[in-house]
Amino acid sequence: MPTPITDTDGMIVTWPDVHRDAKYLVRKLLSGQNWKGIVALTRGGLVPAAIVAREMDMRLIDTLCISTYEEQEIGTQATILKAPETAAAEQGEGWLLIDDLVDTGTTLKAARDLLPKAHFATLYAKPEGQPLVDTFLHEVPQDQWVFFPWDTDLQYVVPLARG
Repeated sequence: MPTPITDTDGMIVTWPDVHRDAKYLVRKLLSGQNWKGIVALTRGGLVPAAIVAREMDMRLIDTLCISTYEEQEIGTQATILKAPETAAAEQGEGWLLIDDLVDTGTTLKAARDLLPKAHFATLYAKPEGQPLVDTFLHEVPQDQWVFFPWDTDLQYVVPLARG
């Protein structure tokens, strides 16, 4: 049985939080820039990218698939599993890359090497990764784990008084 998540273990992001924050991100990104398309950084960027694409009325969406996590730990090596061909051919110029969170920056460094001219936007950013992001909404402490709704499941939680 999984260990219950408590509010002291990290930051719990809900589905309504993701929708609200993605819409706020769109408001920051609607600066008159005519984006060619969106690159969703998988897997965490898929849901935010879908919301951003809808709110920006964009239809051209591709994915950049990079693996850096090993057994729920952040790895030091980034492996590109799939590159967005059109955006990569243009070095990302005019493209918007969306992810949920930048942590240590390992993933975004690999993405930046592939798409140096893309505009990188995340919902959340930890201090180590902030220099790699062009636009983000919320700063999160480096040592705090962020629980996204697509990585969690509803479960019974023991009342604090019984804890």
